[in-house]
Amino acid sequence: MKNLKCFIKKLLSNFLPALQSYCALSALFLLLLFLTGSYEIIAAVFSKVQKLPFLPVAGSVLLNYLFYWLRTFIILLSPYLLIYVFSKKSASIFFIFSATVLLLLQLALIQYFNKSMVPLGADLFAYSIADIKQTLGASGGVSILQIVAFICLIAFSLLVFIYISKRIRIHRHIAYIITTFSIFVLITGFSFPNLSSLKTEYARTFVLNKSDFFISQSYHYFFPEKIETDIYSDSYSGDFGNNMAQIKDFIYADEAKFPFLHKDQTPDVLSPFFNKSNEKPNIVIILVEGLGRAFTNEGAALGNFTPFIDSLSKESLYWNNFLSSAGRSFGVLPSVLGSLPFAKNGFNELGENMPKHLSLISIARHNGYKTAFFYGGDSRFDNMNLFMKKNGADHIYDEFTFPDGFTKLPAQNGFTWGYGDAELFRRYLQLQLENDNNPELNVLFTVATHSPFLLNNQEKYNQLFEERMDQLKFSADKKNAYRLYRPQYASILYLDEAVRNFINIYKQRSDFQKTIFIITGDHRMPEIPMLTKIDRYHVPLLIYSPLLKRTASFSSISSHFDITPSLIAFLNNNYAFEKPTLESWIGSGLDTTRAFSNEHQYPLMQTKNDVIDFIHGLSHLNGNTTYSVTPGMDENSTNDKVTTEQVTDAFNRFKVRNEKLIQGGGLIPDSIYQKYFFH
Repeated sequence: MKNLKCFIKKLLSNFLPALQSYCALSALFLLLLFLTGSYEIIAAVFSKVQKLPFLPVAGSVLLNYLFYWLRTFIILLSPYLLIYVFSKKSASIFFIFSATVLLLLQLALIQYFNKSMVPLGADLFAYSIADIKQTLGASGGVSILQIVAFICLIAFSLLVFIYISKRIRIHRHIAYIITTFSIFVLITGFSFPNLSSLKTEYARTFVLNKSDFFISQSYHYFFPEKIETDIYSDSYSGDFGNNMAQIKDFIYADEAKFPFLHKDQTPDVLSPFFNKSNEKPNIVIILVEGLGRAFTNEGAALGNFTPFIDSLSKESLYWNNFLSSAGRSFGVLPSVLGSLPFAKNGFNELGENMPKHLSLISIARHNGYKTAFFYGGDSRFDNMNLFMKKNGADHIYDEFTFPDGFTKLPAQNGFTWGYGDAELFRRYLQLQLENDNNPELNVLFTVATHSPFLLNNQEKYNQLFEERMDQLKFSADKKNAYRLYRPQYASILYLDEAVRNFINIYKQRSDFQKTIFIITGDHRMPEIPMLTKIDRYHVPLLIYSPLLKRTASFSSISSHFDITPSLIAFLNNNYAFEKPTLESWIGSGLDTTRAFSNEHQYPLMQTKNDVIDFIHGLSHLNGNTTYSVTPGMDENSTNDKVTTEQVTDAFNRFKVRNEKLIQGGGLIPDSIYQKYFFH
């Protein structure tokens, strides 16, 4: 007790000089942060990635740096004061080390953003070490120049702290004011709002302080906010399956044990468009990496860089306001094939602990289909191979199964994603027999339209890019702006050509006449700056087949979650295709309404830890902001409190169900699983 009293007495007697010394060091840290922010601004301006309003952007960036500094000020102050009691030098070393680490973190996060066009959040913690290595390899790894830059930053920071801090004197009143304001900012979460002139999603994302975002996301990842909504209360106003007339409802069977289990009432909306064949049709699902609607097909906001897919859409059932379920590839297989919930970090991240579930793969196998998955890369990424194995896929073909005679995409720093799309399609056609009597369900997932966007015969596709801009009648200035993304657009044109060749070859096969092709993107390519919040999820959907008796284009909103429920309803209604009466689908089926509308509601998962988006009718909740979705999938923020409350209530109900799944809840009873999973 005596020692404690002595320590407290010494702490109080040293408090003011320690605080003033700390403020001097912290002021230099702020200066270094502002220099880092200036570098971030200048680099963006000179890169001309996207035209930004300089003054509003610069002001927002530096203000966000200031508020980040204020939050770190109070966090580092406490340990500094405690160490100062024993040794002023040790306290200074502690601060200099901490500040330098934070500066290096900021620089690394800036580099990540410049590569990916999205800030790094707590999704980092949801990836395995192997996945992180693969992603780093795709981005080019860490270059010698970056290592030198980090070393120079460390050296410069040390010089500033060691030689300048001694010359700075902070008045006690200033020290007290800074400390008080820092406490206020940390407790209240106060920050300066983004300026209204920041119109694009890229600009609004760019001005975020990357460290502040990463640390905040990490905190919420490890200490998630608990949702208190009672989904069984009669007074509860929201519903996942809301009581609003225009939103489809679910009849849940056993919410306590199986939070998502409901009666399958998916209507068969596809039959009116198809001729019925004498045998079950083959199904080929093509999942295209990064295929966003922003640059795909007629009316694309950034221009149509997929001329063949565009022509194919006119011979298909085509949804131009379609949504992916996630902003990264991890969500596409569980959503498209299983209409499955996300759990904590995406369904596939449950690994061996995936709860028993059914999917299009397992139900098709139960009905006599042969099933296979084709991927040009390493299918262990995002646990894709494990998901397919859990669903009983007969074959999984990835980069390790390609024989000699196939060429991988060019390597960067020794890394390549694997085999390009043309090679993937060639391998598929080589393996799949035409005259097999069994119906087939095959899933192909492409890789070429992914960072680092390197292609074999690169110059050919660069030239196609130039020719495409001429065909689109771009001005000289617009061409220069688009050339900043030449690798991305060239890869899109490569993909489009690969799909064209694949379909044209397929037309010569005897099984073409009984095949249904489904084409969609896994998410919108983020390396070309986003236009809106929802743009990240806006992808096309085409259902193409010689079995179609008429084509149609639909402006109503549907999503990846709706594909499997609708396909199973169609097969069940036409081909004695047995299906369960109870399911855990998130989706309620494709909407074939021609007018712009939405009868659905879905959660959308931006990254592996980030479920902050929810679509409810024509309202989009992103974080704490509600947007009104308009034709063309543009959106405007709205101040309608009633709508915000309804969407938030529905979203909270999904979160409660999802949390029950995370805590060990099931998806389907054993009796249903055993009947449909096993032959």
